[in-house]
Amino acid sequence: MSNALNSPSVVTNDELTVLFKALAHPKRLAILRLLEGRELCVCDIEEALDLRQAYVSQQLMLLREVGLVCFRKDGWNVWYRIARPEVHTLLEMAEAIHDTLGECALVSPENAVSPCCD
Repeated sequence: MSNALNSPSVVTNDELTVLFKALAHPKRLAILRLLEGRELCVCDIEEALDLRQAYVSQQLMLLREVGLVCFRKDGWNVWYRIARPEVHTLLEMAEAIHDTLGECALVSPENAVSPCCD
């Protein structure tokens, strides 16, 4: 009998750490937000964020390596887009969590845990 913890389809904490490290950079998040719902070339991202082309390309390479963005070449231009719709969902969820930081989750009285200290 196979244990779910040993299943190859289970994502490890180390694998998630790589993903969250890629997301934990303000310029990479800005790039992902720019790409929401559209495809842009490096020059468009460079102009929108007022960054050097080499820096934008470096950040896009990292986002590509973790699978958050994909690209296609068209002549001299390289066009980037978000790789999977779940990335949009992840960004939306992160914003929703951020908007409610510090608030306790609503728990029905029958599921509430008694405080351990008085």
